[in-house]
Amino acid sequence: MTDPVKFLLVDDLEENLLALEALLASEGLDLHKAQSGEEALELMLANEYALALLDVQMPGMDGFELAEFMRANERSRHIPIIFLTAGSGNAVRRFRGYEAGAVDFIQKPIEADVLRSKANVFLDLYLQRQQIIAQRDELASLTVALQAADQQKNRFLAVLAHELRNPLAVFSSGLNILDRGNSGRDLSQVRLSMRQNLNHVTRLVDDLLDINRIERGKILLRKQKVGLDEVLPAALELAEPAIVAANHRLTVETPDDAITLEVDPARFIQIISNIVGNAARYTPEGGDIGVKVSKADGFAIIEISDNGIGIPPGQQAQIFNMFEQSDNGLGVVGEGLGIGLALVKQLVELHGGEIVLQKSLPGEGSTFEVRLPFAD
Repeated sequence: MTDPVKFLLVDDLEENLLALEALLASEGLDLHKAQSGEEALELMLANEYALALLDVQMPGMDGFELAEFMRANERSRHIPIIFLTAGSGNAVRRFRGYEAGAVDFIQKPIEADVLRSKANVFLDLYLQRQQIIAQRDELASLTVALQAADQQKNRFLAVLAHELRNPLAVFSSGLNILDRGNSGRDLSQVRLSMRQNLNHVTRLVDDLLDINRIERGKILLRKQKVGLDEVLPAALELAEPAIVAANHRLTVETPDDAITLEVDPARFIQIISNIVGNAARYTPEGGDIGVKVSKADGFAIIEISDNGIGIPPGQQAQIFNMFEQSDNGLGVVGEGLGIGLALVKQLVELHGGEIVLQKSLPGEGSTFEVRLPFAD
Protein backbone atom coordinates (compact mmCIF):
# COMPACT_ATOMS: atom_id res chain seq x y z
CA MET A 1 0.00 0.00 0.00
CA THR A 2 1.42 3.40 -1.03
CA ASP A 3 1.66 6.28 1.41
CA PRO A 4 -0.97 9.03 1.02
CA VAL A 5 0.02 12.22 -0.77
CA LYS A 6 0.24 15.23 1.56
CA PHE A 7 -1.11 18.76 1.01
CA LEU A 8 -0.37 21.63 3.40
CA LEU A 9 -3.19 24.09 4.12
CA VAL A 10 -2.18 27.36 5.83
CA ASP A 11 -4.71 29.93 7.09
CA ASP A 12 -4.98 31.78 10.38
CA LEU A 13 -8.73 31.11 10.59
CA GLU A 14 -9.84 27.64 11.69
CA GLU A 15 -13.13 27.88 9.78
CA ASN A 16 -11.24 28.54 6.52
CA LEU A 17 -9.04 25.50 7.11
CA LEU A 18 -12.07 23.32 7.78
CA ALA A 19 -13.71 24.58 4.57
CA LEU A 20 -10.59 23.81 2.54
CA GLU A 21 -10.37 20.38 4.12
CA ALA A 22 -13.99 19.62 3.23
CA LEU A 23 -13.49 20.70 -0.38
CA LEU A 24 -10.28 18.73 -0.93
CA ALA A 25 -10.88 15.60 1.13
CA SER A 26 -10.39 12.44 -0.95
CA GLU A 27 -8.98 8.94 -0.60
CA GLY A 28 -5.20 8.83 -0.75
CA LEU A 29 -4.82 12.49 0.22
CA ASP A 30 -3.53 13.54 3.64
CA LEU A 31 -4.36 17.16 4.47
CA HIS A 32 -2.17 18.90 7.06
CA LYS A 33 -3.33 22.21 8.56
CA ALA A 34 -1.37 25.12 10.03
CA GLN A 35 -2.70 28.43 11.43
CA SER A 36 0.55 30.39 11.15
CA GLY A 37 3.66 30.61 9.04
CA GLU A 38 5.80 29.36 11.91
CA GLU A 39 3.62 26.27 12.38
CA ALA A 40 3.73 25.60 8.64
CA LEU A 41 7.55 25.74 8.59
CA GLU A 42 7.71 23.20 11.42
CA LEU A 43 5.43 20.84 9.52
CA MET A 44 7.59 21.17 6.40
CA LEU A 45 10.65 20.08 8.34
CA ALA A 46 8.97 16.75 9.13
CA ASN A 47 6.87 16.09 6.00
CA GLU A 48 7.06 16.07 2.23
CA TYR A 49 4.22 17.97 0.54
CA ALA A 50 2.91 17.81 -3.00
CA LEU A 51 1.25 21.23 -2.71
CA ALA A 52 0.99 24.15 -0.26
CA LEU A 53 -2.14 26.34 -0.22
CA LEU A 54 -1.23 29.57 1.58
CA ASP A 55 -3.49 32.37 2.74
CA VAL A 56 -1.86 35.67 1.84
CA GLN A 57 -3.20 37.85 4.65
CA MET A 58 -2.17 36.36 7.99
CA PRO A 59 -1.02 38.14 11.16
CA GLY A 60 2.69 37.92 11.87
CA MET A 61 4.30 36.08 8.96
CA ASP A 62 2.04 36.56 5.94
CA GLY A 63 1.79 34.20 2.97
CA PHE A 64 4.39 36.04 0.88
CA GLU A 65 6.96 35.92 3.68
CA LEU A 66 6.24 32.24 4.30
CA ALA A 67 6.77 31.53 0.60
CA GLU A 68 10.13 33.33 0.68
CA PHE A 69 11.22 31.22 3.67
CA MET A 70 10.12 28.11 1.80
CA ARG A 71 12.15 29.02 -1.28
CA ALA A 72 15.23 29.66 0.87
CA ASN A 73 15.08 26.18 2.41
CA GLU A 74 16.41 23.19 0.47
CA ARG A 75 13.77 20.86 1.89
CA SER A 76 10.75 23.02 0.95
CA ARG A 77 11.85 25.00 -2.11
CA HIS A 78 10.40 22.42 -4.53
CA ILE A 79 6.85 22.54 -3.07
CA PRO A 80 4.37 24.22 -5.47
CA ILE A 81 2.55 27.16 -3.85
CA ILE A 82 -0.97 28.40 -4.58
CA PHE A 83 -1.91 31.63 -2.84
CA LEU A 84 -5.42 32.13 -1.51
CA THR A 85 -6.34 35.79 -1.33
CA ALA A 86 -9.40 37.88 -0.52
CA GLY A 87 -7.59 41.06 -1.53
CA SER A 88 -7.51 42.75 -4.88
CA GLY A 89 -5.87 40.88 -7.70
CA ASN A 90 -3.81 43.84 -8.91
CA ALA A 91 -0.65 43.26 -10.89
CA VAL A 92 1.70 44.42 -8.12
CA ARG A 93 0.40 41.85 -5.62
CA ARG A 94 0.48 39.13 -8.21
CA PHE A 95 4.03 40.03 -9.21
CA ARG A 96 5.14 39.87 -5.57
CA GLY A 97 3.43 36.52 -5.20
CA TYR A 98 5.06 35.00 -8.27
CA GLU A 99 8.40 36.50 -7.24
CA ALA A 100 8.00 34.77 -3.85
CA GLY A 101 7.52 31.44 -5.61
CA ALA A 102 3.81 31.08 -6.34
CA VAL A 103 2.61 28.95 -9.23
CA ASP A 104 -0.98 30.26 -9.07
CA PHE A 105 -3.54 32.44 -7.26
CA ILE A 106 -7.08 31.55 -6.22
CA GLN A 107 -9.40 34.40 -5.33
CA LYS A 108 -11.72 34.18 -2.31
CA PRO A 109 -14.52 33.28 -2.05
CA ILE A 110 -13.18 30.04 -3.44
CA GLU A 111 -15.00 28.18 -6.19
CA ALA A 112 -14.95 24.50 -5.31
CA ASP A 113 -14.48 23.23 -8.88
CA VAL A 114 -11.60 25.63 -9.53
CA LEU A 115 -9.84 24.59 -6.30
CA ARG A 116 -10.25 20.87 -6.95
CA SER A 117 -9.18 21.17 -10.58
CA LYS A 118 -5.98 23.04 -9.76
CA ALA A 119 -5.18 20.80 -6.78
CA ASN A 120 -5.63 17.68 -8.94
CA VAL A 121 -3.11 19.01 -11.46
CA PHE A 122 -0.44 19.19 -8.78
CA LEU A 123 -1.50 15.86 -7.31
CA ASP A 124 -0.99 14.23 -10.71
CA LEU A 125 2.33 16.01 -11.23
CA TYR A 126 3.56 14.82 -7.82
CA LEU A 127 2.55 11.22 -8.51
CA GLN A 128 4.27 11.32 -11.89
CA ARG A 129 7.41 12.75 -10.31
CA GLN A 130 7.42 10.02 -7.65
CA GLN A 131 7.02 7.41 -10.37
CA ILE A 132 9.96 8.86 -12.28
CA ILE A 133 12.07 8.89 -9.11
CA ALA A 134 11.16 5.25 -8.41
CA GLN A 135 12.04 4.29 -11.99
CA ARG A 136 15.32 6.20 -11.75
CA ASP A 137 16.22 4.43 -8.50
CA GLU A 138 15.27 1.07 -10.01
CA LEU A 139 17.43 1.77 -13.05
CA ALA A 140 20.31 2.80 -10.80
CA SER A 141 19.96 -0.45 -8.84
CA LEU A 142 19.82 -2.46 -12.06
CA THR A 143 22.90 -0.65 -13.35
CA VAL A 144 24.82 -1.49 -10.18
CA ALA A 145 23.63 -5.10 -10.38
CA LEU A 146 24.63 -5.35 -14.05
CA GLN A 147 28.05 -3.86 -13.32
CA ALA A 148 28.54 -6.35 -10.48
CA ALA A 149 27.42 -9.22 -12.73
CA ASP A 150 29.82 -8.05 -15.44
CA GLN A 151 32.70 -7.92 -12.97
CA GLN A 152 31.72 -11.34 -11.68
CA LYS A 153 31.63 -12.70 -15.23
CA ASN A 154 35.10 -11.29 -15.93
CA ARG A 155 36.47 -12.83 -12.73
CA PHE A 156 34.85 -16.15 -13.65
CA LEU A 157 36.36 -16.14 -17.15
CA ALA A 158 39.80 -15.29 -15.76
CA VAL A 159 39.61 -18.11 -13.19
CA LEU A 160 38.19 -20.53 -15.78
CA ALA A 161 41.12 -19.77 -18.08
CA HIS A 162 43.50 -20.44 -15.20
CA GLU A 163 41.73 -23.66 -14.22
CA LEU A 164 41.93 -24.95 -17.81
CA ARG A 165 45.42 -23.66 -18.62
CA ASN A 166 47.16 -25.61 -15.85
CA PRO A 167 45.77 -29.05 -16.85
CA LEU A 168 46.42 -28.27 -20.51
CA ALA A 169 50.04 -27.49 -19.66
CA VAL A 170 50.29 -30.87 -17.89
CA PHE A 171 48.74 -32.62 -20.92
CA SER A 172 51.16 -30.87 -23.28
CA SER A 173 54.21 -31.73 -21.22
CA GLY A 174 53.03 -35.29 -20.67
CA LEU A 175 52.41 -35.87 -24.37
CA ASN A 176 55.87 -34.54 -25.24
CA ILE A 177 57.43 -36.96 -22.74
CA LEU A 178 55.35 -39.88 -24.01
CA ASP A 179 56.23 -39.03 -27.64
CA ARG A 180 59.94 -39.20 -26.81
CA GLY A 181 59.50 -42.57 -25.15
CA ASN A 182 61.14 -43.66 -21.93
CA SER A 183 63.93 -41.18 -21.37
CA GLY A 184 64.75 -42.29 -17.88
CA ARG A 185 61.58 -40.89 -16.35
CA ASP A 186 58.88 -42.93 -14.64
CA LEU A 187 56.15 -42.81 -17.26
CA SER A 188 53.58 -44.14 -14.81
CA GLN A 189 53.90 -40.91 -12.83
CA VAL A 190 53.42 -38.88 -16.01
CA ARG A 191 50.27 -40.84 -16.82
CA LEU A 192 48.99 -40.45 -13.24
CA SER A 193 49.49 -36.69 -13.37
CA MET A 194 47.69 -36.48 -16.71
CA ARG A 195 44.84 -38.64 -15.41
CA GLN A 196 44.46 -36.49 -12.27
CA ASN A 197 44.31 -33.31 -14.31
CA LEU A 198 41.85 -34.89 -16.72
CA ASN A 199 39.63 -35.80 -13.75
CA HIS A 200 39.90 -32.21 -12.50
CA VAL A 201 38.76 -30.78 -15.84
CA THR A 202 35.97 -33.37 -16.05
CA ARG A 203 34.66 -32.43 -12.58
CA LEU A 204 34.86 -28.75 -13.48
CA VAL A 205 32.80 -29.26 -16.65
CA ASP A 206 30.33 -31.51 -14.81
CA ASP A 207 29.80 -28.83 -12.13
CA LEU A 208 29.16 -26.18 -14.78
CA LEU A 209 26.66 -28.44 -16.54
CA ASP A 210 24.91 -29.23 -13.23
CA ILE A 211 24.55 -25.54 -12.39
CA ASN A 212 23.06 -24.92 -15.82
CA ARG A 213 20.62 -27.84 -15.45
CA ILE A 214 19.47 -26.67 -12.02
CA GLU A 215 18.92 -23.09 -13.20
CA ARG A 216 16.84 -24.38 -16.13
CA GLY A 217 14.95 -26.84 -13.90
CA LYS A 218 16.28 -29.73 -15.97
CA ILE A 219 18.14 -31.67 -13.30
CA LEU A 220 16.64 -35.05 -12.43
CA LEU A 221 17.08 -36.56 -8.97
CA ARG A 222 16.99 -40.35 -8.83
CA LYS A 223 15.93 -40.66 -5.23
CA GLN A 224 15.92 -43.95 -3.39
CA LYS A 225 16.00 -45.09 0.21
CA VAL A 226 19.58 -45.72 1.25
CA GLY A 227 21.39 -46.11 4.52
CA LEU A 228 23.74 -43.33 5.48
CA ASP A 229 26.34 -46.00 6.24
CA GLU A 230 26.25 -46.93 2.53
CA VAL A 231 26.71 -43.52 0.91
CA LEU A 232 28.82 -41.60 3.43
CA PRO A 233 31.90 -43.87 3.04
CA ALA A 234 31.65 -43.52 -0.74
CA ALA A 235 31.61 -39.71 -0.42
CA LEU A 236 34.64 -39.72 1.87
CA GLU A 237 36.48 -42.10 -0.47
CA LEU A 238 35.99 -39.64 -3.32
CA ALA A 239 37.52 -36.84 -1.22
CA GLU A 240 40.34 -39.07 0.09
CA PRO A 241 42.99 -38.11 -2.52
CA ALA A 242 42.83 -34.44 -1.45
CA ILE A 243 43.03 -35.45 2.22
CA VAL A 244 45.96 -37.82 1.70
CA ALA A 245 47.86 -35.39 -0.55
CA ALA A 246 47.86 -32.78 2.23
CA ASN A 247 48.59 -35.26 5.05
CA HIS A 248 45.37 -34.34 6.85
CA ARG A 249 43.84 -36.38 9.66
CA LEU A 250 40.20 -37.37 9.10
CA THR A 251 37.92 -38.34 11.98
CA VAL A 252 34.40 -39.65 11.43
CA GLU A 253 31.70 -39.94 14.13
CA THR A 254 28.40 -41.65 13.39
CA PRO A 255 25.57 -42.80 15.70
CA ASP A 256 25.21 -46.49 16.51
CA ASP A 257 21.65 -46.77 15.16
CA ALA A 258 20.98 -46.76 11.44
CA ILE A 259 19.89 -43.65 9.53
CA THR A 260 17.88 -44.06 6.33
CA LEU A 261 17.64 -41.22 3.83
CA GLU A 262 15.68 -40.80 0.62
CA VAL A 263 18.28 -39.24 -1.64
CA ASP A 264 19.89 -39.50 -5.02
CA PRO A 265 22.99 -41.46 -3.96
CA ALA A 266 25.22 -39.91 -6.63
CA ARG A 267 24.14 -36.39 -5.66
CA PHE A 268 24.58 -37.11 -1.94
CA ILE A 269 28.13 -38.29 -2.63
CA GLN A 270 28.69 -35.15 -4.71
CA ILE A 271 27.44 -32.91 -1.86
CA ILE A 272 29.55 -34.42 0.92
CA SER A 273 32.69 -34.99 -1.15
CA ASN A 274 32.56 -31.39 -2.36
CA ILE A 275 32.43 -29.97 1.18
CA VAL A 276 35.08 -32.36 2.51
CA GLY A 277 37.24 -31.65 -0.55
CA ASN A 278 36.94 -27.91 0.12
CA ALA A 279 37.95 -28.49 3.74
CA ALA A 280 41.02 -30.41 2.55
CA ARG A 281 42.04 -27.76 0.01
CA TYR A 282 41.65 -24.80 2.36
CA THR A 283 43.37 -26.38 5.37
CA PRO A 284 47.16 -26.07 5.69
CA GLU A 285 49.11 -29.33 5.40
CA GLY A 286 48.76 -31.70 8.31
CA GLY A 287 45.41 -30.31 9.40
CA ASP A 288 42.37 -31.91 10.99
CA ILE A 289 39.06 -32.59 9.22
CA GLY A 290 36.07 -33.95 11.07
CA VAL A 291 32.78 -35.46 9.93
CA LYS A 292 30.15 -35.88 12.65
CA VAL A 293 26.67 -37.31 12.09
CA SER A 294 23.76 -36.82 14.49
CA LYS A 295 19.95 -36.81 14.43
CA ALA A 296 17.39 -34.17 15.39
CA ASP A 297 13.72 -33.52 14.59
CA GLY A 298 13.49 -35.98 11.70
CA PHE A 299 16.72 -34.82 10.08
CA ALA A 300 20.17 -36.30 9.69
CA ILE A 301 22.72 -33.64 10.61
CA ILE A 302 26.15 -33.95 9.02
CA GLU A 303 28.76 -31.55 10.39
CA ILE A 304 31.98 -31.11 8.42
CA SER A 305 34.67 -29.14 10.22
CA ASP A 306 38.30 -28.20 9.64
CA ASN A 307 41.02 -26.10 11.23
CA GLY A 308 41.88 -24.36 7.98
CA ILE A 309 42.08 -20.78 6.76
CA GLY A 310 38.51 -19.87 7.75
CA ILE A 311 36.17 -17.25 6.26
CA PRO A 312 36.01 -13.59 7.38
CA PRO A 313 32.63 -12.50 8.88
CA GLY A 314 32.12 -9.96 6.09
CA GLN A 315 32.25 -12.67 3.41
CA GLN A 316 30.23 -15.41 5.09
CA ALA A 317 26.86 -14.22 3.75
CA GLN A 318 28.10 -14.56 0.14
CA ILE A 319 29.85 -17.93 0.21
CA PHE A 320 26.87 -19.79 -1.29
CA ASN A 321 26.58 -17.29 -4.17
CA MET A 322 27.71 -18.30 -7.64
CA PHE A 323 31.38 -17.61 -8.46
CA GLU A 324 32.16 -16.31 -4.96
CA GLN A 325 35.60 -17.02 -3.57
CA SER A 326 36.78 -16.31 -0.06
CA ASP A 327 39.74 -14.17 0.87
CA ASN A 328 40.44 -14.97 4.51
CA GLY A 329 42.17 -11.67 5.14
CA LEU A 330 45.49 -13.48 5.74
CA GLY A 331 46.62 -13.37 2.14
CA VAL A 332 44.97 -16.65 1.21
CA VAL A 333 42.40 -16.51 -1.59
CA GLY A 334 40.18 -19.43 -2.54
CA GLU A 335 40.97 -21.43 -5.65
CA GLY A 336 38.61 -22.79 -8.27
CA LEU A 337 35.61 -21.28 -10.02
CA GLY A 338 33.61 -20.51 -6.90
CA ILE A 339 30.70 -22.72 -7.95
CA GLY A 340 31.20 -25.64 -5.55
CA LEU A 341 29.23 -24.37 -2.55
CA ALA A 342 26.59 -22.75 -4.79
CA LEU A 343 26.03 -26.12 -6.45
CA VAL A 344 26.01 -27.94 -3.11
CA LYS A 345 23.41 -25.55 -1.68
CA GLN A 346 21.08 -26.04 -4.62
CA LEU A 347 21.45 -29.83 -4.54
CA VAL A 348 20.78 -29.94 -0.79
CA GLU A 349 17.66 -27.79 -1.20
CA LEU A 350 16.42 -30.00 -4.04
CA HIS A 351 16.50 -32.84 -1.48
CA GLY A 352 14.37 -30.80 0.95
CA GLY A 353 17.38 -30.09 3.15
CA GLU A 354 19.47 -27.14 4.26
CA ILE A 355 23.14 -26.24 4.44
CA VAL A 356 24.52 -23.52 6.71
CA LEU A 357 27.91 -22.23 7.70
CA GLN A 358 27.68 -22.97 11.41
CA LYS A 359 30.85 -21.11 12.40
CA SER A 360 34.06 -19.84 10.86
CA LEU A 361 36.97 -17.65 11.90
CA PRO A 362 39.98 -16.60 9.83
CA GLY A 363 42.92 -18.82 10.72
CA GLU A 364 40.82 -21.14 12.89
CA GLY A 365 38.73 -23.07 10.38
CA SER A 366 35.08 -23.59 9.46
CA THR A 367 32.17 -25.86 10.27
CA PHE A 368 29.41 -26.55 7.73
CA GLU A 369 26.17 -28.27 8.68
CA VAL A 370 24.07 -30.24 6.19
CA ARG A 371 20.54 -31.24 7.25
CA LEU A 372 18.69 -33.87 5.21
CA PRO A 373 15.27 -35.34 6.08
CA PHE A 374 14.87 -38.99 7.04
CA ALA A 375 13.13 -41.28 4.57
CA ASP A 376 9.39 -41.67 5.22
